Amino acid sequence: MKSNIVQPATASPLFGHTPYWAECYGTAPYLPMSRAEMDFLGWDSCDIIIVSGDAYVDHPSFGMAVIGRMLEAQGFRVGMISQPDWKSADPFKALGKPNLFYGVTGGNMDSMINRYTADLRTRSDDAYTAGGEGGKRPDRCVIVYSQRCKEAYPDVPVVIGGIEASLRRIAQYDYWSDQVRRSVLIDATADVLLYGNAERAIVEVAHAYAQGRGPADMYDIRGATYIRSQVPEGWLEVDSGRIDWPNKIDKLPNPYEYVNEQSSCDQSGDDAVGGGATAASQIEPIKIIPMPLATRELAKEGVDKEKVYIRLPSFEKVSKDPVLYAHASRVLHQESNPHNARVLVQKHGHREVWVTRPPIPLSTEELDAVFDLPYQRRPHPVYGDANIPAYDMIKTSVNIMRGCFGGCTFCSITEHEGRVIQSRSEESILREVEKIRDQVPGFTGSISDLGGPTANMYQLNCNDDVIQANCRRLSCVYPTICKNLETDHSPTTQLYRKARAIPGIKRILIASGLRYDLAILDEEYVKELVTHHVGGYLKIAPEHSEDSTLSKMMKPGMGSYQAFKKMFEKYSKQAGKKQYLIPYFIAAHPGCTDEDMMNLSLWLKKNDFRIDQVQTFYPSPMALATAMYHSGRNPLKKLSYKRGEKVFSAKKMDQRRLQKSFLRYHDEKNWAYLRESLLRMNRRDLIGPGDHQLVPEEGHSSRSSHSKRREGDSNVRNRKASKRHNKARGGQWSK
Repeated sequence: MKSNIVQPATASPLFGHTPYWAECYGTAPYLPMSRAEMDFLGWDSCDIIIVSGDAYVDHPSFGMAVIGRMLEAQGFRVGMISQPDWKSADPFKALGKPNLFYGVTGGNMDSMINRYTADLRTRSDDAYTAGGEGGKRPDRCVIVYSQRCKEAYPDVPVVIGGIEASLRRIAQYDYWSDQVRRSVLIDATADVLLYGNAERAIVEVAHAYAQGRGPADMYDIRGATYIRSQVPEGWLEVDSGRIDWPNKIDKLPNPYEYVNEQSSCDQSGDDAVGGGATAASQIEPIKIIPMPLATRELAKEGVDKEKVYIRLPSFEKVSKDPVLYAHASRVLHQESNPHNARVLVQKHGHREVWVTRPPIPLSTEELDAVFDLPYQRRPHPVYGDANIPAYDMIKTSVNIMRGCFGGCTFCSITEHEGRVIQSRSEESILREVEKIRDQVPGFTGSISDLGGPTANMYQLNCNDDVIQANCRRLSCVYPTICKNLETDHSPTTQLYRKARAIPGIKRILIASGLRYDLAILDEEYVKELVTHHVGGYLKIAPEHSEDSTLSKMMKPGMGSYQAFKKMFEKYSKQAGKKQYLIPYFIAAHPGCTDEDMMNLSLWLKKNDFRIDQVQTFYPSPMALATAMYHSGRNPLKKLSYKRGEKVFSAKKMDQRRLQKSFLRYHDEKNWAYLRESLLRMNRRDLIGPGDHQLVPEEGHSSRSSHSKRREGDSNVRNRKASKRHNKARGGQWSK
């Protein structure tokens, strides 16, 4: 009998393919954006044309540049169409007909989040556009661009990718229309969707098209999504309702132990999550196989575990049943480990959306090679002297790693980049610091950031490859830090020391988010960080003060924050520096009640924080918190129609306004509204001039003398820093 233990998966070398014949043309100074540039390079045509919603910046922090240079290194001629006028197909013909396919991406940000605030107001600017001009890309631009490519050349395949496509690979709740939309692959009329960091997948897809293969022959390429008319022969279907096991998320399954457990979906009648009484009656009772140990049962039947797929509830079902939607979201996140995940299939009408297993993370050597590609590290010359705000933010920063094992339910990083940390080598990072010193015009000696999704996850991973391959835990650090997680920060500390010792480097700042619950486990790291790498302010994200809300976020309690704050102040004092923590908080997160926000407001006042710019929960597609928001259920726990945990979400604008007002308790414009709300909440005791009260009595237009004195101290600095850092936070954050 085959072993039930999943072994770590492997992948072919990223640069192991025989280069395409066009490699003879060599490296382009910039990927061409015009026929004139193609003529200069001696090209009669492009093999692949990338269409992007961002301005073209040839830099490893811009996705279109990474994919373009990656394909160029494989021998393909790659052209770039950046922010085309989408009102007709003509701009999509500017470089002629691509020989292989169009690659379409919305850009570094989701076009809807880029365009609208959490309150559904239109933003006036766009950081990824020359001059910061807003409105240079359409709403849902992946759909629009893909359709225009099909209009331009109907017979040319279209491959979509980037974060906008990645987060919409299956049916997903759409905040902007307040409905569940079908897979973007269908709406875009595209041929292939690539999700996650797609270097490995795009290389395989490109070589497949070059060999004359089509999507029907690519169902084994990891990190891809296709539309199929039917499931191929030889595959075994497992209904998602039979694998949604009820273990708590903080319990790490022992891969060497087999235990038979009953799932919530083993119930009959309306209380089952499998689709109600009708659906349940059509399913024969079976033994529920707890995951990830189903491979043992499958082995008994001689089934190839590589040919097992999970049937998610159809688009038609999840669009009408919020609980089923939460169930599908829960299963998708359980199937996110590239080593043990299975193929996911979801029916949309008569079509099957086929989602292959997640891509194998890049090795350190492969990631180094990606960052060592011949980027110009600046915008294309077509933009002249126009500034591109996003480029200005990152031109002197260095990305040291990818991925995040934090699992914060409101964040899209995990769904896109994965939970496995991919770290560059120390040598590669230091080389990039030297490139910035030598190549960035006007460089003053300051590196703005050495980080990534989280600054201090560099080289942190599971200490056992087999356990990692079998694990389905949604977070390595919540509710407690996993005992198998490597938490030694010494590689990061060493990296900081070597980087600032490079000649010509005056200082190195850490501007990426910081996982403070990990940092406090290595006091030497905190000392190094605080002593040398804080430019007066350090941003961290407790997100909330109340445990009930934090549990829905999968964030640590305030005890970790207080412990880090104590260390921060200790080493700031030792260094003789006045430095300040800038904490971020979210209003209107699922599970957060008005009382929770009131308590957070009291915490803010007690700790002398006055937030200038408010962060409001943004239901980004596919996030677990979005499933909570839409369904009113908690997908972190087992789901059922009658007994599943219900979750409150502030959806109405007046509810969201109140929660935002609590974050800005100090703003006189909010006092009347807060007084009214506090009276409604029977908290008259919080109205008055005292330090323990939130707002003054009606008719008072000034703060107490105590508050005035405090405002002249650290609050002024906190407000200025908060405004500056919030401007750069991006993603799901909004005014």
